[in-house]
Amino acid sequence: MRRIDSPAPAVASHAADGTDLYEGLSRRPLSIPSKYFYDDHGSALFDAICELPEYYPTRTEQALLDRVSPQIAQRTRARHLAELGAGTARKTRYLIGALLREVETLRYSPLDISQYALEQAAASLSGDFPELTITGVRCDYTADLDALETGPGCLAVFLGSSIGNFTHLAGVVLLRRLRNQLQEGDWFLLGVDLVKPAPILEAAYNDSAGVTAAFNLNILRVVNREVGGNFDPGDFRHLAFYDRETQQIEMHLVARRDVRVHLQALDLTLEIPSGERIHTEISRKFTRDSTARLLTDAGFHLEEWFVSENGYVALALARVAAEGGTARPAEPQ
Repeated sequence: MRRIDSPAPAVASHAADGTDLYEGLSRRPLSIPSKYFYDDHGSALFDAICELPEYYPTRTEQALLDRVSPQIAQRTRARHLAELGAGTARKTRYLIGALLREVETLRYSPLDISQYALEQAAASLSGDFPELTITGVRCDYTADLDALETGPGCLAVFLGSSIGNFTHLAGVVLLRRLRNQLQEGDWFLLGVDLVKPAPILEAAYNDSAGVTAAFNLNILRVVNREVGGNFDPGDFRHLAFYDRETQQIEMHLVARRDVRVHLQALDLTLEIPSGERIHTEISRKFTRDSTARLLTDAGFHLEEWFVSENGYVALALARVAAEGGTARPAEPQ
């Protein structure tokens, strides 16, 4: 069984009133929230990025999930799997298969802003796991999680180091919101990209085929459609680099010439001189200590730490902590 819920958008499918976009483009430095990457075309481009030789995170995390999913399934015995930013669920299937070997019934709730991604996930998974109940929800999980209906025995997952797109404080706010949707003792699996040499990181965001550049530029087309803008992607070029001090990749769009843009729905006109940047994404890199600190600040307790064989990515298995304390001990299996 599958269901895709698609609440009707207001001003935009990415933000109810465009406030976050207005705030990002009405002050210096200019910025566009990274969630505007993910219209249907952006989701398809990101799928293509995941296949690139330079882009190690997807295949490395996938191999790690293949190896440790049986341990996670045995430990959690979750009957409900909820995923933030599920995309096409290409990696989640390892968890689904492992859980279905441990429990009789399993409900999967993918949350994503892209209808394309949800439909691809549902079609693929329902064919491979006919016993799986899929309830897909199209929503902006960064704004609210009210659409996420959980029950006892839930394992929430947030893979792909997507948490790296948030500052520490914003990440805590998001994960605290998730924690409040769960019950004490429920589980949370977080995927993180680990700190590593800059050349490896920068190659992953500057692929030779130019797919990441196309993905970055597509954000302007999404903004045009959502708020009646007239950005010309040809007026900008892709820029991505690793900042060693902050331990994060930064992505920007750099104006090739002086640009004037009007965003009708926001009643905003931009004068962007040649060389000025629009910040589109950060991708923070983590250590075990920084991951544990993030989880603790959000109300989770780190229980297991799984690292890929090459040391590039990790999975943190945590439990919902009691308010003011640590998570309750795991019940005997």
